[in-house]
Amino acid sequence: MKHSEPAPRPTCTVVGILDDGWRGLSGSARDCLRAAALVIGVERTLQLVRHELAASSELRALDGALVLCPGWIRDALAAGRSVAVLATGDPLCHGIGSTLIDRLPGLPVAVLPAPSTLQIACARFGTAWQEVKIASCHTLDAGEWTVGATPEHGLYPVLRAIALHRRVFVFTSPANDPARLARALLAAGHGDGLRLSVASRLLLPDETLHAQLSATTAATMHFAEPSVVLVERDELPAGPAFGREDDEYLQRTPANGLITKLEARAVSLAKLRLTAAATVWDIGAGSGAVGLECARLAPHGHVWAIEKNAADAAIARANAARLRVGNYTLIEGRAPAGLAGWPDPDAVFIGGSGGELGELIRLILDRLRPGGRLVMNLVTLENLATATSTLHAAGAAWEVVQLQASRSQPILDLHRLAAQNPVWIVTARHSEKEPA
Repeated sequence: MKHSEPAPRPTCTVVGILDDGWRGLSGSARDCLRAAALVIGVERTLQLVRHELAASSELRALDGALVLCPGWIRDALAAGRSVAVLATGDPLCHGIGSTLIDRLPGLPVAVLPAPSTLQIACARFGTAWQEVKIASCHTLDAGEWTVGATPEHGLYPVLRAIALHRRVFVFTSPANDPARLARALLAAGHGDGLRLSVASRLLLPDETLHAQLSATTAATMHFAEPSVVLVERDELPAGPAFGREDDEYLQRTPANGLITKLEARAVSLAKLRLTAAATVWDIGAGSGAVGLECARLAPHGHVWAIEKNAADAAIARANAARLRVGNYTLIEGRAPAGLAGWPDPDAVFIGGSGGELGELIRLILDRLRPGGRLVMNLVTLENLATATSTLHAAGAAWEVVQLQASRSQPILDLHRLAAQNPVWIVTARHSEKEPA
C-alpha cells in the first residue's frame, strides 16, 4: 500500500528584479514566479513580468498598500497558496525584504536577491563599494531642505550620512531626486569639495551616467527616474568634537562674553554623559557653544536649542553654519514655551533660564528619559538656591561642583593668572527613572 506524499508547504519568496525585467532574472527566480499563485509588486515591476506568469496567477499591486502586504501574504499561505513579492534589486538593501521578515515571524519567507543598483552603479563608475555608506531618501516628497530641519525631514538621514562619511551611496525617489539632494547639500554648507555621480535608468536602453558633478551643477539638472547617486569627497571637515577656544565662536559685540567658557563647557559636557545618539536640549543657547559641541559629541543624535534674544539666536545659527553642524535645531523663544513639541531628552543643559528656573527644572525632570541628566551652569546665589531647593522638593538626586578657573595673561615680559568668575555646575537626575 502506497502512502501519498504530503503536499509541499506554501512559501513566500521575495524576488529581486531590476529594470531589465525577465531577462535579468535567474532561473530559480523565474521558476518561483511561474509557480506562485499570488504575485505582489508595485505596478511598474508587475508589468516587467506579467507576460511570463501562469494564467492562473493572481497579481496584486503594492502601490500605496505596503501596510496591507503582510496580511495578504498571511492569508494566502493559510489558504495553501505560494506567494512571490517583487522588489527592486536586493530586497534586503533598503528594500521590502526586512519589513516582511519582521512582520511575518514564524512564516517561511525566503529572499532571492538580484544585484543591487548600488553594485551596478559602482561598476559603471569603476569604483569599489565595500566602504560606501548606504543611505536612502526613497520616501514621500520631503520638501526642500532648510537649515535647522529636524530628524522628521525625509532628507535628514542622507544629510547626516554625508556629514559623517567620505563616500555615501543614496537611493533617491522621483520627488527627492538628485537635484534636490544637491540643493540640500549646498544649503547645509557641504557643497564645496563634494562630487556627485548620478546613474539614471540603469540597464535600460536610455541609461544615462553623469560622473563627478559638482553640487552646484547637479542642483539645476534634470535626471530621469529611477536614479541613484554616489556622493564623494576627499576628506571630511576637520575640527575637534569639543574643546574649541572661546574666540573660535562668534559672540555678541561689543559685549563679548555671552558664552559658556571652555573650562565650564568641558566639565558640563562630561557631566551630561552623552551617547552617540543622544537627544539633547540646550536651554538659553547664547552663542550656541555648548549645544554645538553636544551635536558633535552625539553625531547620530540631535540637539534642540532655544534662545530668547534675537541677536544671540542669530549668532548661534551663524556658528552652526560655520561649523557645518546639521543635527542642530534652534528656535527663538523663551523657555518653557516651545518645549512641548520637542522629543523627550536624554540630556539637558541650562545655560540661561530667563527667570523660569524652578518651572524648567520640574518640567525637565518629568520629561527626562531613564538615565538622563540635567546640567545647569549658575553664577548667582539666588539661582543656586532655587535649583537645589526645587531638586530637593522633586526628590531628584543632585550634586554641585564649584568651578573657578584662572587663565594666564602676559604682563610686560612676564605672565600672571587672571581669575574667571566662579560658576556652580549642578548635575541632576530623576532618581525614579534610573535604569536598573
